[in-house]
Amino acid sequence: MVDNATEAGAAAEGVKPRSVRVVLMALMIAMLLAMLDNMIIGTAMPTIVGELGGLEHLSWVVTAYTLATAASTPIWGKLGDMYGRKGSFLVSIVIFLIGSALSGMAQDMGQLIGFRAVQGLGAGGLMVGVMAIIGDLIPPRDRGKYQGMMAGVMALAMIGGPLVGGTITDHMGWRWSFYINLPLGAVALAMVTAVLYLPKKKAQGRIDYLGAALLTVAITSTVLVTTWGGTEYAWGSAEIVGLIAVGAVSTAAFLFAETRAAEPVMPLHIFRSRNFALMSVIGFLVGFAMFGAVLYLPLFQQSVQGASATNSGLLLLPMLLSMMAVSLIAGRVTTNSGRYKVFPIAGGALMVAGLYLLAQMDTGTGRLLSGVYMAILGAGLGFLMQITMLVAQNSVEMKDMGVASSTATLFRTLGGSFGVALMGSLFTGRVTDAMTERLGPEAAGAVGSAQLDAASLAKLPEAVREAYQYAVAAGTHSAFLLGAFVAVLGFAAAWFVKEVPLRGSGPAPAADPAGGAPGSAPAAAPQAPVAR
Repeated sequence: MVDNATEAGAAAEGVKPRSVRVVLMALMIAMLLAMLDNMIIGTAMPTIVGELGGLEHLSWVVTAYTLATAASTPIWGKLGDMYGRKGSFLVSIVIFLIGSALSGMAQDMGQLIGFRAVQGLGAGGLMVGVMAIIGDLIPPRDRGKYQGMMAGVMALAMIGGPLVGGTITDHMGWRWSFYINLPLGAVALAMVTAVLYLPKKKAQGRIDYLGAALLTVAITSTVLVTTWGGTEYAWGSAEIVGLIAVGAVSTAAFLFAETRAAEPVMPLHIFRSRNFALMSVIGFLVGFAMFGAVLYLPLFQQSVQGASATNSGLLLLPMLLSMMAVSLIAGRVTTNSGRYKVFPIAGGALMVAGLYLLAQMDTGTGRLLSGVYMAILGAGLGFLMQITMLVAQNSVEMKDMGVASSTATLFRTLGGSFGVALMGSLFTGRVTDAMTERLGPEAAGAVGSAQLDAASLAKLPEAVREAYQYAVAAGTHSAFLLGAFVAVLGFAAAWFVKEVPLRGSGPAPAADPAGGAPGSAPAAAPQAPVAR
């Protein structure tokens, strides 16, 4: 069955449409590539270090990818707006596949880090391309029915990534952790090329090279601060303070440059929409909570509850299944009713409740109870994950769909970086303090410097094991308590969202600077995208 919006677009182009499901399948494969990569590589990293060496540079295998992804995300969005989304999306897939192939052929750690940066450049365009093309192809009102599909891809990546990574590494070698992207990417490339038709665009103006450079410096400085602060360098060290200064100056210079650019890489006028600004804030907080939870929940269950590290992805199942189910329900309700304000409010409340309950876990908390807490958090994330993107895209004009999608994605990515860094710093400090209280400074330093799995913990003396488990529980308490406090801000922000009619649900208001897109075209497929 073809959506009415797609039929309207096809009629405008004079082309007979086919089902959009084939296009969506290709987009979901590309989305899976972007999300699955780091999950698989994390499991393979010990083997990679064993063969290539360079343990001291291990963190850069992930950092190079993350930096390149974050820095290129807004640029891909703008390129799609200026030159057409299909072309930029296909180029991003090709760059990602080239980076994957080169990473699999790396002969030393330096090469691997460089090739991972290439891979990250392509990955920056994958998520943005998926979101922006869906934004072009499907009107906001109809978009809700596909939210469960997106949440399902995310759950599949988080659950299956570690399992697939471990299996591939054990039976095929770590290089296939990168090569596995090639057949999947080739399928997505062929399907998108064959069945996706979007209106051709002629670039107007010049690319904002100065803005792109300043934004790259600002994002790089921010990500490095959150990655290195409290781990590689002390928060008050010259390196971190210097990076903060560089980030602040480059951000200020970027904002000034964007007011002068003919075609700004991130048009500041999109933030005049109250809804868009609020969704950017809420997306940042969702990233903060989600990535922190994904990192510290398995650590707690392995160290305190004695779960196996092999099936670490399955430990998140209650949260991910809840997130997927609630996202599907919220999407269907949005499609049928056109209403959505209740979901950010409900999601914010459940996210606060879930994080607060997780903060109450201790050494006596069983897996069933922690699973219930995780499900509550997952429900909150399910209400928020896709709704934030939906409302953000509905709050801008169609010509800004790419930069709106990339900006929303960027804020979520930066939220994840801040969440992991700040929760990690608090966690590490609390674990060290608790170990010192129980065992003294020398023993605390010897045991607390490593993350011990269930098998390693079983070999420790009982007193040391209990002290470590108590310390990890105390650390997760502090980390999740911080997460709950930050989530309160998202809950408060949700109350200020203005429920503007979704395009595709009837005539849209001509101008609404408080919430909707100024001059938004009504209803179906303003730019007549076609899937056939």
